[in-house]
Amino acid sequence: MMGVKLASILTAILIILHGLTSVAAVFPEAVEAATSPRSNTTYYNPILPGFHPDPSCIFLREWDNTFFCASSSFNAFPGIPLHASKDLRNWKLIGHALNRNEQLPRLAETNRSTSGIWAATLRYHKGTFYVITTLVDDDRPPNDASRWDNIIFKSKDPYTLSAWSIATHFSFEGYDPDLFWDVGADGKEKTYVTGAHAWQVDPGIWQAEADLEKGTVGELKLVWKGTGGTAPEGPHIYKKDGWYYLLAAEGGTGLEHMVTISRSKNIIGPFEQNPANPVLTNTNTTSYFQTIGHSDLFQDRAGNWWAVALSTRGGPEYLHFPMVRETVLTPVTWKQGEWPVFSPIRGEMSGWDMGKEDRGIKGVGPFVDDADDIDFAKLTRLPEHFTHWRYPIPSSYTLSPPSHPGTLRLTPSVLNLTALTGNYAGPAGQTFVGRRQSHTLFTYTVDLEFSGTVAEEEVGVSAFLTQNHHIDVGVVMLTGADGALQPHLRYRAISYIPLPEPIVVPFPVEWKGYDTGKLALEIRAVNASHYAFSAGPTGARSLRRTIATVSNEGVSWGFTGVLLGVYSTTNGGAGSAPAYISKWKYVPEGQFRD
Repeated sequence: MMGVKLASILTAILIILHGLTSVAAVFPEAVEAATSPRSNTTYYNPILPGFHPDPSCIFLREWDNTFFCASSSFNAFPGIPLHASKDLRNWKLIGHALNRNEQLPRLAETNRSTSGIWAATLRYHKGTFYVITTLVDDDRPPNDASRWDNIIFKSKDPYTLSAWSIATHFSFEGYDPDLFWDVGADGKEKTYVTGAHAWQVDPGIWQAEADLEKGTVGELKLVWKGTGGTAPEGPHIYKKDGWYYLLAAEGGTGLEHMVTISRSKNIIGPFEQNPANPVLTNTNTTSYFQTIGHSDLFQDRAGNWWAVALSTRGGPEYLHFPMVRETVLTPVTWKQGEWPVFSPIRGEMSGWDMGKEDRGIKGVGPFVDDADDIDFAKLTRLPEHFTHWRYPIPSSYTLSPPSHPGTLRLTPSVLNLTALTGNYAGPAGQTFVGRRQSHTLFTYTVDLEFSGTVAEEEVGVSAFLTQNHHIDVGVVMLTGADGALQPHLRYRAISYIPLPEPIVVPFPVEWKGYDTGKLALEIRAVNASHYAFSAGPTGARSLRRTIATVSNEGVSWGFTGVLLGVYSTTNGGAGSAPAYISKWKYVPEGQFRD
């Protein structure tokens, strides 16, 4: 006990003298002892595993004491996933704010894998849910104002997909917008938009009054330049105890990522920074959880404070993290009139009392830790967690066609997963649908029926991160040694990281006697660093053969996270043979958290 007290005293001194980063790096146990809640519940990070970056969360007592979280989606569609929880441990996908093409047609035109929907802020005001975000054209120069298309979606019911509005566009030269409502001394309510400017041009956090109905924004004012870290961004405003607190991210979204905070007695500043900044980071530590930043604060039913942030499970080596940026949760101690103190991020956490577990959440999607065992015969639409890259061509996906009931028919796209340039696909789109990798270890399998007749017709499975980072194994029609067109198994991959050269093999001789038009394809995470891609006749598990075992380093990159799914393409050719997918299964086998 004396040791803990001494550590707490030492922690307080170091916080004053050096800031929380130094404390966390030198005495992580002391920081945890000083900041952890006394009445606690054990839970595990990440709370939203897989491709769920830039989280923004709220708690609403009037909505049956429910927590709601939004996250960014870049070029993925449906976009801006929304999750709900009653206990902060069990999170269910309840829909997407961007779920129809007509809401934001321009998503189809984005060029570059880092374009699309960047960080979204979720807020609730006077009976309406608001999601404010930026559609970014990341191929345009930072000083080009057209690069930033800031938008707002609104809904009276987050559980109903059709209730989400068409995007309202507003002029704001920047990104990562936040919404805040405040009543001034004159008794009138004002709405403020706070966001980041391109750090290469004029780094800082900017703010303006806004009219959300008209989509108009007033004069922009620089309110805080941050603490000196690269790219101050992701701002959120809170009002507590007579202070306006401005939370931000700095350091870029890599290993130097951090959360910083400032405050002011006036919403337009000047803002003074916390002497203990950064308030949350794992920079310069050996923690498995790295890149921590882009945080949001909210309270629970008891009034306790929590924070969400993005994090990458890759350790300081930063090599193997195919789920890339995920959502983590930490308790926050925020005493009256003082600065908030965040508990360091770990895999196993001790937080405020969360109460009993409660999975009684309505909504159209699964819980984040659920397996997949999809019976397409029972579906009238694709499951909510199924994901495309930009908008799909609806006719390319048919549930239970009369000739093949209980299957998903894929009509091939002319373009393959790399498409035109590795960044752009054009209006023709790509035939691909997947689900997020949400576990370190898993097995993903589908059954496939395919009879190609034209060279380069192909159907397969992919660990897909972006158009320029994906690993595929498929059945492709190629000319064999005898000069005849026949199906082959082909592995190939594209990445900024060197990966094994393509492998092309004919079907094994031991498959003779089986219907080789019907195969099972599998992706398995054999450990935290490698995928194994396998294929074999359906119903003959012993004949399944591993085609390639590949490092996941090639898809450990960027802003998103791996999608596991199926594709169908003619690779630029004239083919049109459909593929029929059934027995879609995703079986979780374990998480690495430390």
